[in-house]
Amino acid sequence: MQRRTFLTLGLAGIAGLVLTGCGFRLRGFDEPGAVIDELALAGPDSEFSRFARERLEASGTRVHDGASRVLNLGREEIRRRNLSVLDSGPREEEMILIVPFSVQRRRDGAYLLDQQELEVSTRYTVSDANLLIQDDLREEARQGLREAAARQLLDRLRSL
Repeated sequence: MQRRTFLTLGLAGIAGLVLTGCGFRLRGFDEPGAVIDELALAGPDSEFSRFARERLEASGTRVHDGASRVLNLGREEIRRRNLSVLDSGPREEEMILIVPFSVQRRRDGAYLLDQQELEVSTRYTVSDANLLIQDDLREEARQGLREAAARQLLDRLRSL
């Protein structure tokens, strides 16, 4: 029994070393703390702007109106497209979220990140048999898209 435990732990250790040696790493373990120390948000008050504010504050960025850099968020646009050929039965739909943004320095108005767009998409299946669930599926897809777009925004802000 003791030999089997030793072999199991030894093989697990060797597998960990091999994965580390080839560049494998878990997401989130070696990410830097704050993306930017402070930032101001400008733009329409929308679900995405509230979600982006929460994510920025969770990453350690202080969000306030007197910051030296301004994140300009545009109006979020959600497009929905039917991917299925038939109009009856289960249908596959695609939802795309597009949010324009830019980052400016407050003192001279210079753009640190010129006008760019965050674009994320997801697919889901709806059915006429479950009409009550369709709205829940679409709302769940919207929330997932906002989360993915906020993650993408944080990754782009890391370049600053």
